[in-house]
Amino acid sequence: MNPTLDLLYRLADDQLILGHRNSEWNGLGPILEEDIAFSSMAQDKLGHSLQLYTLLHELGEAEPDTVAFTRNAPQFHCCQLTELPIGEYDFSLIRHFLFDHAELLRFEALADSSYEPLALVARKIKGELKYHVLHANTWVKRLGTATEEAIERMQAALEFTLPYALGIFETTDAEPEIISSGLFIGEKELQTRWEASVSKVLAQTALTLPDLRTLTPVAGGRHGQHTEHLQPLLDEMAEVFRLDPTADW
Repeated sequence: MNPTLDLLYRLADDQLILGHRNSEWNGLGPILEEDIAFSSMAQDKLGHSLQLYTLLHELGEAEPDTVAFTRNAPQFHCCQLTELPIGEYDFSLIRHFLFDHAELLRFEALADSSYEPLALVARKIKGELKYHVLHANTWVKRLGTATEEAIERMQAALEFTLPYALGIFETTDAEPEIISSGLFIGEKELQTRWEASVSKVLAQTALTLPDLRTLTPVAGGRHGQHTEHLQPLLDEMAEVFRLDPTADW
């Protein structure tokens, strides 16, 4: 795949799928504040995905709605972390924390991309992601220094989620050209920055970050290999669109 298309599909698919997952907290948040917060962040991510799918369309790909709603799981390039069910709040919070730290750093770097249309979009997106990270940090610090039960649950969620989070940084065959052309700094450099970022926050809690070198990343998503959870999510997400793909809403 063209390196620019390769990168854009990964970016857009991550935003779309996690945006949909976060929207599932609507009406289910542990407190009203969090119900609203997750719903708001879900809207942001769906908006980010639209901006990125629009860039793809400008490069000759199908219309954003067609790309979002007519592909099946093997055609998606999201990391597997994004497609997991929301589970309990501790998991969703830790996923939010690990993913959005990576995304903020990613879009800060993309603001200097050699592909100017992407750089312009990244400069807008990174501003919203700062608030997502602030939200995640606040709750990780609060629950990571709270009761014994809260700390135990957060630690268990962290240990479960980390291998999936490492899959964020899975590369494709386009990686060397993505770096050499100045499109992006590359996944290895991003991971290094991410590790420093999340470590700094976790050091302010009672949570322990495992040695990441001992973990096996859950990979495959960037190459169309997904969990059993993605296709049912796509079917639900596209149910209305597929009733009449030609409808003008």
